[in-house]
Amino acid sequence: MSESEVDDFLSGLSTNALRALPWMFEFWALPHQIAPQGTWNTWVILGGRGAGKTRAGAEWVRGQVEGARPTSQGRCKQIALIGETYDQVRDVMVFGDSGIMACSPPDRRPKWEATKRRLVWPNGAVATCYSASDPEALRGPQFDGAWVDELAKWKKAREAWDMLQFALRLGDDPQQVVTTTPQNVAVLKEILAQDAVVSTSAPTSANAVNLAQSFLDKVTTQYAGSWRGRQELDGELLEDVEGALWSLNAIDQARVETAGDLTRVIIAVDPPTTSGEAADECGIIVAGVRMKGVPQDWQAFVIADLSMACASPNAWAKAVSAAAVEYGADRVVAEVNQGGDMVEAILRQHSALLPYRSVHATRGKVARAEPVAALYEQGRVFHVGAFKKLEDQMCQMSLAGFSGKGSPDRVDALVWALTDLMIEPAAQFHNPQIRTLTYR
Repeated sequence: MSESEVDDFLSGLSTNALRALPWMFEFWALPHQIAPQGTWNTWVILGGRGAGKTRAGAEWVRGQVEGARPTSQGRCKQIALIGETYDQVRDVMVFGDSGIMACSPPDRRPKWEATKRRLVWPNGAVATCYSASDPEALRGPQFDGAWVDELAKWKKAREAWDMLQFALRLGDDPQQVVTTTPQNVAVLKEILAQDAVVSTSAPTSANAVNLAQSFLDKVTTQYAGSWRGRQELDGELLEDVEGALWSLNAIDQARVETAGDLTRVIIAVDPPTTSGEAADECGIIVAGVRMKGVPQDWQAFVIADLSMACASPNAWAKAVSAAAVEYGADRVVAEVNQGGDMVEAILRQHSALLPYRSVHATRGKVARAEPVAALYEQGRVFHVGAFKKLEDQMCQMSLAGFSGKGSPDRVDALVWALTDLMIEPAAQFHNPQIRTLTYR
């Protein structure tokens, strides 16, 4: 709204309405902070740091215990507040800047009974604090509602969650809200998979208006696109596939800002076999290598992921040709199992003198990828920046195959690139008959 529109709106409210407005969360809430419609017993709010999860949980509790007037009964009378430790429940969920006390209007503000570790509202509703580190404390009490905070980092998450489920037995339809930054823990994934569970999510940036700009600038610069940034800022639930050849955490450790001087740069292409909206992506990876000393000392760098979806042969060939010029590529390597000579012919239409090499896949994807994954384990491959889609595909490649949707075209191109840059030259280096080979 413009300033004049805001003035017009506020001038149309009564004095009582103006006094009430700051406490009407449904007026100020962001979409992910509003409870979903429909029937559910668990609402999971996933979000990055500072996305407003705590405020959403505190306001949900208010909505459950408060009635039309300060002394009127609400929907719930007995609420459980559970955090990793009792101190965290008290300091964050109860007395925090976005906690229950800060969110409650003066005439409905509950009284804190420290010795009993509980809040008591003017209408008699009670919210009792519990530590997830002591699951047995939940054996015996019973509730008609619960707010669970930061479940994903509880050390005894399974035990505490299970005990809470047995305690939610009051009222006609007891509900619970979970506010957490997502982490790859089994109990959280199992909860999200249940039928009676709904979820909302938001990144840190969604609540930018309520956060310090210096904080946003710092964490975005330092973590954007990284494994930790995607979890802690974007609020993504990142899962490692069992038996995966790569992990997001390991890739994150191999991230650098620049590649420096390189001995060779190539562009690897995994062309799609079909076209149109249902076609696979065309994998296009730019990578380079620094060859100093023996092969064990060589270092490879993934420079760019230029992969394209639903691209025609002319479109991806044009993109590869332009990238060869932009990155000063020594040559283009393309898989030709399906396209054959057509792949080179299409590329030549855009760059007649383009250095080119065709490769044929004679082994399965996993067998080709394993030696490349080993290079990562040895700390010899680095990513210049973050490549979300490529890294997601990498972490879905396991010994059992690719667990993602479609074909792992970006990973295929990556494998061809690092095979050409590192694996094959190393084999040549160790062959006494061709050890004199040098690389530009």
